[in-house]
Amino acid sequence: MTQQFTITRLGHQGDGIADGPVYAPRTLPGEIVSGTLVGQQVTDIRVETPSEHRVKAPCRHYKACGGCQLQHASDAFVTDWKLQVVRKALMAQDLKAPLRPIHTSPEQSRRRATIAVRRTKKGTLAGFHGRASGTITEIPACRLLDPALIAAIPVAEALATLGASRKGVLAVTLTLSEAGLDVAVTGGKPLDGPLELALAQATEKHGLARLSWDDEVIAMRHAPVQRFGAAGVTPPPGAFLQATKDGEKALLKAVSEATRGAKRIVDLFAGSGTFSLPLAESAEVHAVEGEAAMIEALEQGWRRAQGLKRVTTEARDLFRRPLMPDELKSFDAIVLDPPRAGAEAQVDEIAQAQRPVIAYVSCNPVTFARDAKTLVNAGYTLEWVQVVDQFRWSTHTELAARFVLNAAS
Repeated sequence: MTQQFTITRLGHQGDGIADGPVYAPRTLPGEIVSGTLVGQQVTDIRVETPSEHRVKAPCRHYKACGGCQLQHASDAFVTDWKLQVVRKALMAQDLKAPLRPIHTSPEQSRRRATIAVRRTKKGTLAGFHGRASGTITEIPACRLLDPALIAAIPVAEALATLGASRKGVLAVTLTLSEAGLDVAVTGGKPLDGPLELALAQATEKHGLARLSWDDEVIAMRHAPVQRFGAAGVTPPPGAFLQATKDGEKALLKAVSEATRGAKRIVDLFAGSGTFSLPLAESAEVHAVEGEAAMIEALEQGWRRAQGLKRVTTEARDLFRRPLMPDELKSFDAIVLDPPRAGAEAQVDEIAQAQRPVIAYVSCNPVTFARDAKTLVNAGYTLEWVQVVDQFRWSTHTELAARFVLNAAS
């Protein structure tokens, strides 16, 4: 039975929410919609009274594709909504801070994407999964990805032809690098001699920089270098990398500003050196990261670079073994870039260490606000927050923030 619903707000996953609560995907606050209620979800949605913020999606794949959630909303609405997500997360912890104007990455700037590929009776099907669906949608006109990634989708299809099982879905991560395409595949057939030979031949045929299969490097024609400041780094297969160069630049600018003047910096959850290596142009840096392969890549990048100050490295699980206050006392600035879970244990130790400045980069406003509360309670001021939207048209929100220790602490 068809019912009408008035959308009152947007949830963290981007769904419109009506009283109940009832969830209606791809609707906006203030809209009146009709549809069939299945559990708490409205299906077969028809927008009866559209919001003034509703726009025509710029991508023709949007209706079927699950890669974006907010293309039906104006840029101004999305900007305001993401700022509100951060503001509400802070308010939930009784915190306030100046929010700088949001920085949004441009269209077609994603340098990395994981393509789903399935073998079919007629060949292969490659693209993104539909929203909450196992259906794969082809994306030849995607407005999110760098055109070079779209052009590389046939490579993913070719690899599926060689190594995908009949019923499984291959996950092919394509990453642009200075040397060409870096490809990491998971979910394929187990490696054997014939498959390994065929994959090595495919690496040559398609001119790939590197191909890995379930974390095993099959072939590397050229090191797939990523540039972090003056250093060229070859991250391990599938390693974390900021989604866009533009977003990485915005986050680095904020971190550099937050730590300006520091002589010795510790970079926690350092990855392959996104912040450590550019910061080493003006300060000594100690980089700590849980993944040994990433920290090795960082160190090798530093050794090959020219003109950088000393960088030391440490492979260490900061969730189980956070740096203690006596280990932090020699640094005058801390950079923190944890995963979505935040850095609760490490922040507890930082709060005790009472270092003058902290630059915190987060991909989860909720866990950031939790950690920020700990720091504020320990005598820090949250001086500013820079929101960065490098996952355009998604619900994902990133930020960088500066904490300074109060003089009386």
